[in-house]
Amino acid sequence: MSLVNTEIKPFKAQAYHGGKFVEVTEASLKGKWSAVVFYPADFTFVCPTELGDLADHYAEFQKMGIEIYAVSTDTHFTHKAWHDTSETIGKIKYPMIGDPTGAITRNFEVMIEEEGLALRGTFLINPEGIIKALEVNDLGIGRSAQDLIRKAQAAQYVASHPGEVCPAAWTPGAETLAPSLDLVGKI
Repeated sequence: MSLVNTEIKPFKAQAYHGGKFVEVTEASLKGKWSAVVFYPADFTFVCPTELGDLADHYAEFQKMGIEIYAVSTDTHFTHKAWHDTSETIGKIKYPMIGDPTGAITRNFEVMIEEEGLALRGTFLINPEGIIKALEVNDLGIGRSAQDLIRKAQAAQYVASHPGEVCPAAWTPGAETLAPSLDLVGKI
């Protein structure tokens, strides 16, 4: 069963955010759009490229009303140490959630049990706490913030325009579709 259109499960964790340790729960994600981005581990190779890419596009996500939450099975202490020692990670302004027990990672079904690490999972969550889109990649396949932005734009458009859907490669301003009997077999 897919997690799309399911509500996020309860959790409570510590995050490193804005130079402080803060508590984050599932309630923290509600009331606004959120992107929860799982990655395998701090102080690694592909992970800083992805998190840096998100940091470079963070202002754009903020303009869209989307908060980014990065999650790994490292502790919030490790996140702080990485933030303090890496130029790339030092750019991050979004919360970095520690999940040393793997509870959140298991809730989102991206835990690699044998390794105690998360797959590269991205979950776009609406203000009601419902997962509207997800992407899960193997460890060696990095993600793109631009891809996530486009998916988020489409999800937000569909949420605010009932009866319309976004076709492949849709971008804001492009034509949408209104599914109907008249369209069947004509696209």
